[in-house]
Amino acid sequence: MAADRALSTPSASNPNGRTIPTALPSRLVLFDGTCGLCDRSVRWLLDHDDDRVLRYAPLQGEAAGRLRQCWPGVFPEKMDSIVYVDTTSSEAQILTRSRALLAIVSALGPRTRRFRVLRWVPRPLLDLGYRLIAVVRYRIFGKYDECRVPAPEERDLFLA
Repeated sequence: MAADRALSTPSASNPNGRTIPTALPSRLVLFDGTCGLCDRSVRWLLDHDDDRVLRYAPLQGEAAGRLRQCWPGVFPEKMDSIVYVDTTSSEAQILTRSRALLAIVSALGPRTRRFRVLRWVPRPLLDLGYRLIAVVRYRIFGKYDECRVPAPEERDLFLA
């Protein structure tokens, strides 16, 4: 994992009061590292992120743990939601579930334009679908004993 990208002690603050760790990538996707569906989703993102704007970290990892300490109560307790941290503006955005997915797809640019139609679906309905999939994801897509090890060419995109 990219040790040089390890999260440091919080040092910059933004208007909403959330401290932004200085070494935090501008767009970070936190995912369940043992979930088969999450693993496939991250692979899909890697294949479609031509400009390499996203960085990734497992929810079970050190980076996610440090973010939980910086922003207690913001991250889900269970590993059943993707978390997207966007610090490209003056306010850090921490998004979960369908809001995270829509923001991630938007960050990839015009190549993923077809998914933007989901913005028209009411958020409670999208989140309901997300929760239903989260309940059965291990049964359908499997569960790994440990987090995936990124390929050598992907290592600089992953935090521990």
